[in-house]
Amino acid sequence: MADGEIVAVAGPNGAGKSTTFMCLAGLVRPDAGTIALDGVVLGPDRGRAIALIPETPEVYPMLTVWEHLAFVAALTRRPAGWERRAEELLARLALTGERDTLGNALSKGMRQKTLVAATVLGGAPVLLLDEPLIGLDPLGQRELRAIVADLRAEGHSILVSSHLLESAAAMCDRMLVIDRGRLVVEGTIEELRARRQGGSLEDVFLDAIAHQTADGPTA
Repeated sequence: MADGEIVAVAGPNGAGKSTTFMCLAGLVRPDAGTIALDGVVLGPDRGRAIALIPETPEVYPMLTVWEHLAFVAALTRRPAGWERRAEELLARLALTGERDTLGNALSKGMRQKTLVAATVLGGAPVLLLDEPLIGLDPLGQRELRAIVADLRAEGHSILVSSHLLESAAAMCDRMLVIDRGRLVVEGTIEELRARRQGGSLEDVFLDAIAHQTADGPTA
């Protein structure tokens, strides 16, 4: 991945998307191979290099939304004045009114937004978003896409796992399709559409999976 690039990762259930993300984030040890960032092999502790927003949003039940952000700011040694950035994120994600709400009182969508705000505030150069649109209302989805676009402009590299192919394509530069832990097709959104003469990404996805089943993995 290049700096400022957004890549979608698609695949059927059980393809290995979430497992791959957890390996990249250092939460699961890969069976083989290494994970490198800018040519440097990463150890188990990713530090501030890679941040993951998991598919199932889990927050600290007895911390408020604001306390989550303060906790991340302390962990990542954010500079003085981080509160302004945090307030901006709360406003953009419609969380200002939930600022003092405990984690155990948040809906799934609000938990998801809290994790988005905390992760963005952390400032990791590489972000992993596992099914980030699931659970968000249309306004939240739109604002998340806008935030992701801003992060790209700032030079962050972002991997987005999603079953919502067209929604993912709207904010991504390239797409990878994996199945059974293997890469089966990749390309820019335009290149993938051209495979079906301008057809839908769903058609490209189904073709790739069918080819994988019939003939084994392809590059």
